[in-house]
Amino acid sequence: MTSNAWMQLILYFAVLGLLAKPLGWYMARVYLGQPCCGMERVFGWLERSIYRVANIDERHEMGWRQYAVAVLLFNAVGFFAVYALLRLQGMLPLNPQQFAACTPDLAFNTAASFATNTNWQSYAGETTLSYLSQMLGLTVQNFVSAASGMAVLVALIRGLTRRTTATIGNFWFDLVRSTLYILLPLSIVVALLLVSQGVIQNFRPYATVNVLQPTVASDGTKGETQTLALGPAASQIAIKQLGTNGGGFFNVNSAHPFENPTPISNFVELLSILLIAAALCYTFGVMVGDTRQGWALLAAMYVIIVPLTVFTAWQEQNGVPAYTALSVDQTAHVDQPGGNMEGKETRFGIVNSALWASATTAASNGSVNAMHDSFTPLGGLVPMWLIQLGEIVFGGVGSGLYGMLMFVIVAVFIAGLMVGRTPEYLGKKIEAYEMKMASLVILIPPLVVLVGTAIAVIGPGLDYAAGNEIKSNLNNPGAHGFSEVLYAFSSAGNNNGSAFAGLTTNEPFNNLALGLAMLAARYWLMIPTLAIAGSLARKKFTPPSAGTLPTHRPLFVAMVVGTILLVGALTFVPALALGPIVEHLQMIAAS
Repeated sequence: MTSNAWMQLILYFAVLGLLAKPLGWYMARVYLGQPCCGMERVFGWLERSIYRVANIDERHEMGWRQYAVAVLLFNAVGFFAVYALLRLQGMLPLNPQQFAACTPDLAFNTAASFATNTNWQSYAGETTLSYLSQMLGLTVQNFVSAASGMAVLVALIRGLTRRTTATIGNFWFDLVRSTLYILLPLSIVVALLLVSQGVIQNFRPYATVNVLQPTVASDGTKGETQTLALGPAASQIAIKQLGTNGGGFFNVNSAHPFENPTPISNFVELLSILLIAAALCYTFGVMVGDTRQGWALLAAMYVIIVPLTVFTAWQEQNGVPAYTALSVDQTAHVDQPGGNMEGKETRFGIVNSALWASATTAASNGSVNAMHDSFTPLGGLVPMWLIQLGEIVFGGVGSGLYGMLMFVIVAVFIAGLMVGRTPEYLGKKIEAYEMKMASLVILIPPLVVLVGTAIAVIGPGLDYAAGNEIKSNLNNPGAHGFSEVLYAFSSAGNNNGSAFAGLTTNEPFNNLALGLAMLAARYWLMIPTLAIAGSLARKKFTPPSAGTLPTHRPLFVAMVVGTILLVGALTFVPALALGPIVEHLQMIAAS
């Protein structure tokens, strides 16, 4: 790796760490109902109006079951609203290109995807969705799906801090304040920054322009014009990154110059992907009354993502052995970036492509500025494995941290067994019920991923007729083709949304299978998390003693990281061995 690459990596992670504390402190004030740096003067009237119009008593406390019902009903309404909007798209306004309604299976997949904060896309946005569908359907869900995850996290934090009570807060209060005081202001700032860099924001019909160099197709047809897709992109891109949603306005996502035109826009979008998730660690520390706890969780995330990001950049910078054998120069120098530049934008280069790939899969974001399918086998393994770890290394806003806390509970329980004491975390005893619920949260995503992949490769998802030749939905044979299927179900089964490409997913089986995987991975995890919150809230506070395991020190950080990696390794290494690992060995052998 070059010195320039190291400088870019250090700059990114340093800025992210520096911003975590001030934003985390602000978000803690939002959820504690304290003054929010004057933002209540701007949005307070709107907050009160929402409560009044919706007939909500924000002071009413909910038990965990009532909180869970509110989450599920609200998200169900969002799901059916998006489904209806996509099915009626052809008859609705703000559709200058006159796009037809989506098919039932695509509408189901898209509605499930955006309701669950996954934003998997089986379609090309600029050739499928109207401006109304993009704004009223997808962008709105980008806000409320992110806010739902943040609300569940806050409920879990209350469960840890409250004593002998049956309530964990009010979902509507958490949802509204997450949206108005955190997501909306940050989105406005980021959208304005992106517009200043050339990201488009308009309602004009698509433009047809003459190309500078006309082309001639194999059938003799001349290509003298090009259609430029336009639309309100910046407003959706801002919240797609901040809310770890990730759905692109255009098909190639943030590799498109209208979504991400400059290195500055790239840095702003890349920083937005992990910003809220990192800051929520400090929010957690403030709300539990010990900021060291939040720093410990953030440190665990850094310990995992930084080496994996470096490894990805190193793999891509090393290039492809077959090119070396052909005497192709893959070294980096003033005239070229070197390495494996296939599928990458020259305006971003290798390190920013690798950094984005790691960040977007460590978070449940899924946006891309390079094609993961074109990475080297081991370079592509890292993004896939980061997803498979459960989207808890930063993860989705809210959902990532409450997923990380499930691993913390498991680590505390294991530590308690090792020393022969009842496990405790932040003064609350971790008992059989909490372990059962935490186990569900940890084990459901791998189950969804592995079962879904197995069904897809041996069932109706692929056609293995004509010997070993893979036809129909899969465009690449062998280990790489298996990696594409595994990546797709890993992405859907962990609410990430990115894709390896090469797999045709816009057809009934994959749309249905991936849609069900997204729904299971989101809501089957929320319910056990809220159950733990309710159980912990009812417990008494146990003061720390000489035998209490300190959960803010490096030893505990190492235990949490070890638990995460051990579970990930034992669960997915056999599947990875059939895909990217064997592909890497084949690549070496072929060279």
